[in-house]
Amino acid sequence: MQTNISDRFRDTPEGREADRILRSCVHCGFCTATCPTYQLLGDELDGPRGRIYLIKLVLEGEEVSARTQQHLDRCLSCRSCETTCPSGVQYGRLADIGRELVEREVGRLPFVSFKRYLLRKIVPYPARFTPLLKLGQWSRPLLPGSLKKKIPVTQNTGNRPRSSRPRKMVLLEGCVQSVITPATNAATARVLDKVGIELISATGAGCCGAVSQHLSAPQEALAFMRRNIDAWWPQIAAGAEAILVTASGCGVLVKEYGHLLRNDPQYAEKAERISALARDISEVLSEENLPAGSIRPKYREIAFHSSCTLQHGQKLDGVVESILQDAGFTLTPVADKHLCCGSAGTYSILQPVLAQQLLANKLEALEAGEPEIIATANVGCQLHLESKAGRPVRHWIELLDESMA
Repeated sequence: MQTNISDRFRDTPEGREADRILRSCVHCGFCTATCPTYQLLGDELDGPRGRIYLIKLVLEGEEVSARTQQHLDRCLSCRSCETTCPSGVQYGRLADIGRELVEREVGRLPFVSFKRYLLRKIVPYPARFTPLLKLGQWSRPLLPGSLKKKIPVTQNTGNRPRSSRPRKMVLLEGCVQSVITPATNAATARVLDKVGIELISATGAGCCGAVSQHLSAPQEALAFMRRNIDAWWPQIAAGAEAILVTASGCGVLVKEYGHLLRNDPQYAEKAERISALARDISEVLSEENLPAGSIRPKYREIAFHSSCTLQHGQKLDGVVESILQDAGFTLTPVADKHLCCGSAGTYSILQPVLAQQLLANKLEALEAGEPEIIATANVGCQLHLESKAGRPVRHWIELLDESMA
């Protein structure tokens, strides 16, 4: 694609990066076939090719409107288009840049701005989020059924292993996940203990930065990244072999720390090292020999929802499925598994109408095979699916942990 970036953006890091990505796009349109929002809305500007064109106009100095912002806001950042694209266009990164530029130019209604601000100031902080969650759980019995299912119940996590192992990995505890679904990391610790790996929690680490990054607050996101690097670095220096992530949405961003901090002279080298060490739990277990004869699946037939950040963001499509099948689980067929469930970080809160349509379609596909349970790989997807599912929804590592108990 030919570009003519305006003087205002031409010599900025964002302008140069966006120009490079734009030039790799040949406007073939293959991406529209797998875009969830284009399938729902049928509008070219609500598909990747149309949004790329809008971002190009912004960078070339054309007038920016609330309509431009709306089309970019509707993007899920699911990256299904990246999996489809024959030219390797880094659309996810381009979308982030485009939204950041438009955010500076176009105002928002006060209520919308306040909602986005609250999400950034509450969700990434467990100490702030926990009291609100407990209040919701306390009032859960008083709520109507539609709201009741949106309030997650308190999980029984069980004990984490206390044994010391020669192999050590640093665990990203996460923000929302550490409060709402703590059973995920507890189960991960028990499974890895059985293959001789000890998980370490680093004091001072917290949110990966994804909430701020995708709500067009890049400097705030970089601050989260630097804090995590500072917290993890002593363990890396002491020989920890990986940064382990169990929420695939967080995993995508941690693997991009090196790129996002490439212009920071103090953190660029460390960030690149962190990204190289970041691994999803499925990547680790795919290389380990699980104890022979010790796995007895509690559920025989399960439907696996491969989160967008796992299959499109981290390119780990099929890895979890292989682990589960090798462990003796039967996976029921899921149509259109490449499509997003509508969670997409804060998307289900900010774009509820589209999110609910996507959720209904995804649950229809997941439940068509009549599984006993639904498994996924990301906390956001788990909570979103759970709010309307007719059967339990769990992180897949919990199922493996139960089967090895």
